[in-house]
Amino acid sequence: METTLRRRKHWGWGYEDQQPSLAELRDAGAGIRAHLGFEPADVEEAVPIEAVELPAPRLQPPDSLAQLCSTDTYERASHAYGRSYRDIVRAFRGRFDHPPDVVAHPADEDDLRRLLEWCEEAGAAAIPYGGGTSVVGGVETDVGEGYAGAVSIDLGRLDRVLEIDPVSRAALIQAGATGPGLEDQLRGRGLTLRHFPQSFEYSTLGGWIATRAGGHFATLYTHIDDLVESVRALTPRGVWESRRLPGSGAGPSPDRLLLGSEGILGVITQAWVRVQARPTFRASVGVQFPGFAEGAAAVRALSQSGLHPAGCRLLDPGEAAITRSAPDGKALLVLAFESADHPLEPWMERALECCGDHRGTAAEPPRYRSAAGQGERGAGVDAWRNAFVQAPYLRDTMIAAGVLSETFETAMTWDRLDEFVQVVGARAREALHEVYGAGSVTCRFTHVYPDGAAPYFTLLAPARRGSELEQWDEVKAAAAGAVIAAGGTITHHHAVGRDHRPWYDRQRPGPFAAALRAAKLELDPAGILNPGVLIDPA
Repeated sequence: METTLRRRKHWGWGYEDQQPSLAELRDAGAGIRAHLGFEPADVEEAVPIEAVELPAPRLQPPDSLAQLCSTDTYERASHAYGRSYRDIVRAFRGRFDHPPDVVAHPADEDDLRRLLEWCEEAGAAAIPYGGGTSVVGGVETDVGEGYAGAVSIDLGRLDRVLEIDPVSRAALIQAGATGPGLEDQLRGRGLTLRHFPQSFEYSTLGGWIATRAGGHFATLYTHIDDLVESVRALTPRGVWESRRLPGSGAGPSPDRLLLGSEGILGVITQAWVRVQARPTFRASVGVQFPGFAEGAAAVRALSQSGLHPAGCRLLDPGEAAITRSAPDGKALLVLAFESADHPLEPWMERALECCGDHRGTAAEPPRYRSAAGQGERGAGVDAWRNAFVQAPYLRDTMIAAGVLSETFETAMTWDRLDEFVQVVGARAREALHEVYGAGSVTCRFTHVYPDGAAPYFTLLAPARRGSELEQWDEVKAAAAGAVIAAGGTITHHHAVGRDHRPWYDRQRPGPFAAALRAAKLELDPAGILNPGVLIDPA
């Protein structure tokens, strides 16, 4: 059916009407390559959806479900991948070898129940789909030959805030609600979930819970785990719903098993989450350090001080230079506080004292904003924030310009962190130069804890057209192997998906893997839910 609704790109980030023109791409691509020190190269354009050819669907929905389902080329192509570098490169070139056969849009739990029943009867894989922002192959529909087909189940129509408990400060929200959608519904009550991942614009509550997503805030409530009160999911063997409580010591938590389950145990449909009063006081400053080591020492002091800054992101000199947020050779700490209750001057003053103990200096005086919105952020903070928000859009342009732009993240305790960052960064840099002949590896801390931090590495290199996937796979394997060998985690907040499986299998304890397989077999005996993610189907 023809529609005039605004559509997201079938291959990249954002909407179709946000795609730059060819002239704009050429200008941007030339500027990017020059800024990164790469040789000039022509830009390419994505294969338009009209030119995409997909294999014929292997199955069709029954008449009773036909109105919920689509086999339209745009729907199938746009649900074939997430938004990792590998995903975008393949979709950019019109390569959709294993698209979903059917895309379903349930409007309620009864629709979802009937869809799961059909998938089980038909022997089709069922892939839960939230905002499609996975960067680890979490929603890819390449499920192998053991299934009659693959059905992508898009939860986007389950997008409402169903109930608000202002006394307990909690809200019942459907799983398909996007970040902006749920915040818009909470704003009228003066509340916020306060969970802002970089994918906030398109990702969903259910996706955050299924992947144990990390938000923008660097301390205290960093993961969606911290905000979940109870979860409801549909499994092929019935409803899974935990009791709504502020805390419980009654055995292993049902919610904890769903958190990070990535759709292999059930499809999350709604959750009670802890909300907060919207902040009315904010403070921010950019703090420069002679090097990354001094900045890391200051961040450790801050994380163990009990001040709980909302923002505590440390950029190494390379990343600060690329984003033009600090002078060459300087590391930058983006430091921020917020509160719905009190002014923040004492917190910021003490934080700057901690930074000063480690040779940190504020690039300019802290900026304070009150409930009336008075005051602004500093130039360095604004430069980094703009780069952070625009990064997913800019990556599309980089791919058109033949530039690898990809990341990986991990976590490590403070006692081993310095050596860990050096070893992993050096191995990634070595692999990058072996494969691409040039490029850079930069690092920042995205989240910090009293006992450690989450290093986040960014890789930029001139890609060889037509070999992008093979090049990245080689570097990814080297970097991931270095992370695991040095005792880190294969992912801090990007989830496992299909891309991280080989290293996740090495990281998790063997008995836990057996227990997870047993839970999967009990809840999903036919193995239809997101096969290949976390564990192999029985």
